[in-house]
Amino acid sequence: MRAVIFDLDGTLIDSAPDIAASVNRVLAADDLAPHSLEAIREMIGDGARQLLERAYAAHGRMAEPRHLAAFMADYQANPVVETRIYDGILPALESLRAAGYPLGLCTNKPIGPARAILDALNLAPFFTAVTGGDSTPYKKPDPRHLAATMSLMEVSEATMIGDHENDMLAAEGLGVQGIFVTWGYGRAQSSFVAHAPAELPGLIAKLGG
Repeated sequence: MRAVIFDLDGTLIDSAPDIAASVNRVLAADDLAPHSLEAIREMIGDGARQLLERAYAAHGRMAEPRHLAAFMADYQANPVVETRIYDGILPALESLRAAGYPLGLCTNKPIGPARAILDALNLAPFFTAVTGGDSTPYKKPDPRHLAATMSLMEVSEATMIGDHENDMLAAEGLGVQGIFVTWGYGRAQSSFVAHAPAELPGLIAKLGG
């Protein structure tokens, strides 16, 4: 049975409020105005470094290493204040686990906050492997990031589920099937689309998992 590998932010959880709060606290330390939650959502998806670069670029400034360090420290301390699991995700994960699918997680979020969130929301037991944006030299859309997750899971076939073009490009580059979910932060083209978590088990089964 093929593995099912999930993205985290915008796919399993709505983490944008806590990410935005940490970004805006870093900006405030430099006397810069906060960004709206909607603006931060548009910046999420390529990892923490790119997030800070975009947040500062919007103010006509360049992010510095100290900004990234400040963000990581703040976010690591406040990863699950307003972050929540999307409605319908838990039943979908339970259904997939009951059907025997090996489940993994491949996220561009640094591994420290990712694991903290999984533990706090009781999601960690679902996943046999977790790779973050700093777990390997690569991160999505580089298919080698997804390949590292599959290697940890000891599987050769998988379906990648995510809300961002990076997820679909990583899947395409590795020759595995991708399912784009519409309830998250990003945009992507995919042959297979889920509009609600409840659709995932049936769609995965139809793909021959």
